[in-house]
Amino acid sequence: MDLTFSEEDRAFQTELHTWLATAWPQEMRDKSKRSAAGRLSKEDHVRWQKVLAEKGWAATNWPAEFGGAKFTATQSYIFDLETAQAGSPRIMPFGISMVAPVIMKFGTDQQKEKFLPDILNTNVWWCQGYSEPGAGSDLASLRTKAEDKGDHYLVNGVKTWTTLAQYADWIFCLVRTSIEDKRQMGISFLLIDMHSPGISVSPIVTIDKPAEGYQEINMVYFTDVEVPKANLIGEEGKGWTCAKYLLEFERGNAYSPGLKQAIARVRAMAEHEGIGSDNVFKSRIDDAEIQILAMEFTELRILGALAAGENVGPESSLLKTRGTELQQTVTELALEATGYYANPFDASTPMEGDNFQPVGPEYANGVAQHYFNTRKVSIFAGSNEIQRNIMSKLVLGL
Repeated sequence: MDLTFSEEDRAFQTELHTWLATAWPQEMRDKSKRSAAGRLSKEDHVRWQKVLAEKGWAATNWPAEFGGAKFTATQSYIFDLETAQAGSPRIMPFGISMVAPVIMKFGTDQQKEKFLPDILNTNVWWCQGYSEPGAGSDLASLRTKAEDKGDHYLVNGVKTWTTLAQYADWIFCLVRTSIEDKRQMGISFLLIDMHSPGISVSPIVTIDKPAEGYQEINMVYFTDVEVPKANLIGEEGKGWTCAKYLLEFERGNAYSPGLKQAIARVRAMAEHEGIGSDNVFKSRIDDAEIQILAMEFTELRILGALAAGENVGPESSLLKTRGTELQQTVTELALEATGYYANPFDASTPMEGDNFQPVGPEYANGVAQHYFNTRKVSIFAGSNEIQRNIMSKLVLGL
């Protein structure tokens, strides 16, 4: 696969590999290796993204005029490949990879000047306000309402499955500003300060929380929240256009770099557990690895289109569907490879005198939690069933 890289790409890969060896802090390396989930704190993520920003490598998908990394499509892929191999975390996507491209395309000059520098330098933490109770895959049925009050909107409603909202300074939201015959109309794209009066955040406790004390998803409630009209992105009632544009970036990620490292980890687990030579299990790992390589070829083919100046477009649905299915496959194999040691370690209700101690090798820590958490990936950013509908209409022309 490396044979497709130019000499300039190879030089960049060497530079990046050398830089990561010292720039990615050892204490965070150790922390991310302690469990299969490799979870880091907000402070860890902010610290690492600021290191990348100082180097000029935080925003791989931004144009140079806004402080982007000036990467070619191939260099962005190499960046994902090398950072996955080093074990450093992916950029937290909500600011840099999701809302920023929308602001660049649809925002005013004043909005770009206000928001983009802080996003680039991770001075603010963003979250996404799309899904609602009863409006997930059918996002057009959302009911969070923004009433026009002259110089501001008054927002009432609720958002759900909001990742890391407890840390967020800002949230980008789809809200309904009018009722239209076509549900996709009348939806607007608002930026809302999470410190505004009337916003409350309530955690959704998931099955993977007890072992690690990790809080990921939340409900966000809006009660008479005043949002300045200056925070409207694009035209009122045209938020669906912004949402579709954003989802191309949310779905159009390269999955194979992380998957290649994950399947290598599973193979090592299997060797440690003494089942690496079991022909049946080995064949399943080999099959998954072949599918990951096929995924990599598909991603590189799409890179060619990006290098020619094209958007990812509906092919992002293909990447999202296949990539998330393979993520689930790999976590299933990891769960089986670690066997008994994958049982969740639950110290959530200790009794007096209990002395809980994890049992088993360090590499088994978090395997079950990671498996449970990864069940969601085929649902978020639009369920895979929805993605197949998109592909049948826009890619296959059916």
